[in-house]
Amino acid sequence: MANERLDKVLGNFGLGSRSDVKKEIHQGLVKVNGIVTKDPGFKVSLADEVIYYEETLIRKEFYYFMMNKAPDCITATEDPREKTVMDYLSERHQKMNLFPVGRLDKETEGLLLFTTDGTLAHYYTSPKHFVEKEYYAEISDPVTKEDIFSFEKGIILDDGYKTLPARLAIPDLNKPNVVTVWLKEGKYRQIRRMFQSLGKEVVYLKRMKMGNLELDPSLALGCYRELSLAEETLLKAKTPIIQ
Repeated sequence: MANERLDKVLGNFGLGSRSDVKKEIHQGLVKVNGIVTKDPGFKVSLADEVIYYEETLIRKEFYYFMMNKAPDCITATEDPREKTVMDYLSERHQKMNLFPVGRLDKETEGLLLFTTDGTLAHYYTSPKHFVEKEYYAEISDPVTKEDIFSFEKGIILDDGYKTLPARLAIPDLNKPNVVTVWLKEGKYRQIRRMFQSLGKEVVYLKRMKMGNLELDPSLALGCYRELSLAEETLLKAKTPIIQ
């Protein structure tokens, strides 16, 4: 990662606009490697220690967060009418240039990634990479072996599109309405439309996994947190282009 201007570093860390942080730098409120630095254009690297007021900034090249998405918001960075997933982020994180990776339907819950890493986001959303996502679903009617076979063949949706082969399983045969679905593509409301083509409705849907990364079961609905280093490794395990 190339060295960056000090004011840009602070701005990307969500500490305020470029003009705001420039004023604070001029006021002597920022130190680099223990020395007060009043030049907003001073170049810093990831190896440099940057202290803002009395806070030592833990800086990375890219940032990665997971959210347990709530069913009352859309996956968008902004919308004039609807509540968005960005509304769940703190003010500071909203200013960090984070964006959601892919999307979940408004009423769908579960794992949603946020990052500043455009290369990784492209990998997870590009259909040519076939990154598998796992979902927990509750269906209006019992799921059958024929439904499982239909998923394996690919299902023709209401617009004539035939989906890629997908996996469908019934973890507990005593609960045929509760299933696990694995997809390698992400058409608009795809799982709901696949079941609609089979004459059934999805009552509840939650994404549990993206690639190797699983939703933290302790993460409450609507909450989010930064990924651990181990989780970052899992996230990038199938992304050789960014290793």
